[in-house]
Amino acid sequence: MIVKLDISKSLDQNAADYFEKSKKAKKKLDGSIGTKIRYEKELEKLIKSHEIEQENKIEIVIRKKQWYEKFRWFYTSKGFFVIGGRDATTNDMVIKKHTDKDDLIFHTDMAGSPFFVLKTEGKKVDKETLKEVANATCTFSKAWKLGIQSQDVFYVNSDQVTKKQDAGTAHLAKGSFMIYGKTNYVDNNVDLCVCVLEDGSVMAGPEISVKKKNKDYVKLIQGSEKVSKVAKLISKRLKVADLDEIIRVLPSGGFKVVN
Repeated sequence: MIVKLDISKSLDQNAADYFEKSKKAKKKLDGSIGTKIRYEKELEKLIKSHEIEQENKIEIVIRKKQWYEKFRWFYTSKGFFVIGGRDATTNDMVIKKHTDKDDLIFHTDMAGSPFFVLKTEGKKVDKETLKEVANATCTFSKAWKLGIQSQDVFYVNSDQVTKKQDAGTAHLAKGSFMIYGKTNYVDNNVDLCVCVLEDGSVMAGPEISVKKKNKDYVKLIQGSEKVSKVAKLISKRLKVADLDEIIRVLPSGGFKVVN
């Protein structure tokens, strides 16, 4: 270490000068340490704030939607796939493009009902499955909006549904079909629950169907709450970021969340 002395001053005076310089240096050092501590505390607060923000953030994942999500759809408790119309256009599409010879077609006696198609794949269908599809057909008909608890729901074979008409009858509107032969009526009731599947899609259907896919679900009944408010509640409960996706699977009308 090199010590510079002022030869014009005495040894005591040089020592006094260095003492003053050391005091000033200590003050600067103390100030620097204080500033460092203050910045470290602020940085710690920012890190904690960021961690909390990350914990509370709902991750938004862009998911590729399946072709059937433009329709009504769900899986029954026995694993049968069911697809239904949302309006006149999709009613037409469901019957014309997505119905095979072994499928069963459901409808209500009430005008404006969706067609639901039970994809049997040639397998025998049990009574419980028939009721699940009948419940969905009732739920997504005008019955929900009107506050009606049940409907006259029937099913027929696919070859009983056609656009062909008898001579002299009025032209069929889009989404309408002629049904010939015996109709099989099934007891039913409005029955609506919502869950999220493993692929992130939102499924709405009868409780027994939904519960089979995911035990964490939301049950709904007819009520006075608007769809937008209910969608937010479902979004928070099931951690679904896309409100439109939830709204899309719900029937027209008012709601009440019961679980």
